[in-house]
Amino acid sequence: MRKRIIILIVLAIGLIIGYNYIYQDHRDIESENAKYKMTTSDIALSFSENISESEAKYLNTTIEVAGKISESDSHSITLDDKVFCQFTNAIQNTIKPNSQLKVKGRVIGYDDLLEQVKLDQCIIAN
Repeated sequence: MRKRIIILIVLAIGLIIGYNYIYQDHRDIESENAKYKMTTSDIALSFSENISESEAKYLNTTIEVAGKISESDSHSITLDDKVFCQFTNAIQNTIKPNSQLKVKGRVIGYDDLLEQVKLDQCIIAN
């Protein structure tokens, strides 16, 4: 009888830990401090020289990137044709092409076909 109670307690603790591990709170990129602050040229050069080393360094980290807007739509901006920034919320219409902008977001990877660094959960940091 005592063994069954101990097994049930251990099983319950395991289930609670497993549930909390699987259903973690989402990161709030807006409130996080940027680990790296750089220009679009710096991060693009880093990824073009050594993708695996750059992914180990930047992947899933919050960075702040400064550059000139080359393309934009309601939920994304491309800076200097090198960094693609995807926003969670719609972007204001006051953003104009060829204007300087700082964007903070999470690095999710590098598209070697388009030669662009991809960021998501972005916010405008100006």
